[in-house]
Order: sequence, then structure tokens, then C-alpha cells
Amino acid sequence: MISDHLQAKQKTLLILGDSLSAAYGLKQEQGWVSLLQNAWQNKPITIINAAISGETTDGALARLPRLIEQHQPSHIFVELGGNDGLQGHPITKMKNNLTEIIQFSKKNDITVLLQQMQIPTNYGKRYTRMFSDTYTNLAEEEEVILLPFFLENIALDKNLMQKDGIHPTAEAQEIIAKDMQQRLGTMILP
Repeated sequence: MISDHLQAKQKTLLILGDSLSAAYGLKQEQGWVSLLQNAWQNKPITIINAAISGETTDGALARLPRLIEQHQPSHIFVELGGNDGLQGHPITKMKNNLTEIIQFSKKNDITVLLQQMQIPTNYGKRYTRMFSDTYTNLAEEEEVILLPFFLENIALDKNLMQKDGIHPTAEAQEIIAKDMQQRLGTMILP
């Protein structure tokens, strides 16, 4: 009976993201997801990193049913849209894909945690504002938790960004992991 009780508390967090969660340009163990898993070694949670560099909302939506079937997560962290924005995809298409990801997850009794995403301002004020507003609107419409962009305080520090100016360094990954440990921990762990 005790093992049933412990089993019920076990959580699985699926990270559905892009290169920002896939440790782009670094060794996998240097990425924030691996660092978070290490920090939570003795906690009743397993983290599945399904992030892929270059992932768009289209690709993630196509992969989602198989990922859910395979891992049966209790929680999903959605860190997507950056590549859609960088590729200039229509905002409505991106929003529709994210909506489907959220709704499909919720139908499978998965708690959705959506991350606010940002793109460089050189895409024009209108597109950049529409992109950013999508996340706030989605969180409200779908009643999901919206987390602030995890590079918000990192992206402006050149020492914390790789030479491409888009991806965080190993040092920044540690900062993100600590931040996510606190943010996600309060929402997932008992």
C-alpha cells in the first residue's frame, strides 16, 4: 500500500521545446534540462527532454501524440514558437498549433505550463508585438500557467550568450536551471 501511495506522487515532466531547451552548442549534460534533472534526483519526478533544435510548433504538434503515449507525462512544459517567429511564420498558424498542443495535452489530463517566448525586435514592431501577445492571450483563453521567458534577464548579457546571440552559454544554463527549479518546483512538486 505504501508503494502505491509513493507511485501516485511520481510526476513526469515532458519538455516540448526547441534549441533553447536542447542545449544547442553545448554538451547535453550542460543544458538546463539535464541540470534540473540532476537537482531533482531525489525528488519524485522524471524529466523527459523532447526538445529538438530548430523545432517549430508544426513539428512539435506532429510529434506530440507519440510523445504522450510513450512517456505519459503528468506535466508538459511548452517552450515553442521561437523558430516560427524567426522564420516569419504567420502568427495565426503558430497560435493555432500551440492551441492544439495545449488542448490535446489537457484532454490527456496533462497540466500545461506555457513559456512566454520572445523574438528579436528587427522583425518589426507589429509582428513582434503580435508574437509576444499570442502567449498572454493563449494562457488566458486556455487557462494555462504562463511562465516568463527564461532568457529575459540573460539575453542582454553578451557574456551569457553564445556567439550567435540567440543561445545561452553553459554558465547561463546553470542560471536557467536554478530559476526553473524554483518556478517549476512550486508548480509540480508536492
